Amino acid sequence: MATSSRASNSRQSQIVGLLRQSGRVAVEDLASRFGVALQTIRRDLNELSEAHRVVRVHGGAIVASGVENLSYEARQLVALPHKRLIGEAAARLIPDNSSLFINIGTTTEEVAKALVSHSGLLVITNNLHVANELYRHKSIEVFVTGGTIRQSDGGVVGAVTVSQIEQFRVDIAVIGTSAIDLNGTLLDFDIREVEISRAIIEHARNVFLVSDSSKFSRSAPVRIAHLSEIDVFITDRLPSPAIVEMCEECEVKVIETGGPIEGDPQNRGATDAN
Repeated sequence: MATSSRASNSRQSQIVGLLRQSGRVAVEDLASRFGVALQTIRRDLNELSEAHRVVRVHGGAIVASGVENLSYEARQLVALPHKRLIGEAAARLIPDNSSLFINIGTTTEEVAKALVSHSGLLVITNNLHVANELYRHKSIEVFVTGGTIRQSDGGVVGAVTVSQIEQFRVDIAVIGTSAIDLNGTLLDFDIREVEISRAIIEHARNVFLVSDSSKFSRSAPVRIAHLSEIDVFITDRLPSPAIVEMCEECEVKVIETGGPIEGDPQNRGATDAN
């Protein structure tokens, strides 16, 4: 029994290590990796979930978060098919000849990728990846804010960033979030990034939130805003009737893009490395 317990503890530690590297794991992949039954992995994940070390999702688990975000590389992979659909849907709502804020986030980067066929855009961003996606296009003018570049993800933060954002009044702000509390509070990890997001919201006529449904399973320590301050929420799906009701109470327009369900073979690209 002691040997079995040690093996289980070792396997669970390795699972947590994999999650910290990539953000998401699938039951079938873990069973194959460790050469154990699917039920064994499900039991491991359930025990880790009870210990608040992971968050269980259909077909696998995502890393539990509280005070520290996932690595940028891991965030890029988590729910990638959903983020692409969200980005495309958001881009369809943005008219030519409009001005935009686009902030830090892997989902906002998918919006930028989907904007390349637009014309007459002015994009103000503190995200170097967004700028890199758009600056080559002659019909899109890109303004990159000053500030300190975070080496972890290419985000530009600091008082200078906030000051420069406050000089604009744009048509649409496209923002992301690290977590969404069940009461509708949008949350993030870096207070400097939150200050920028607040300035972006306050200096835009319309605010689009782009976020996949996994954010309802995550937590973060710093408040950005509330869903009631959002005009349009673009997501893959609302995960429960209670959240649907909350969005209705907040009077936010919700656009659900759908996408592969967790655990489907078609979604394996989002789970193998996540």
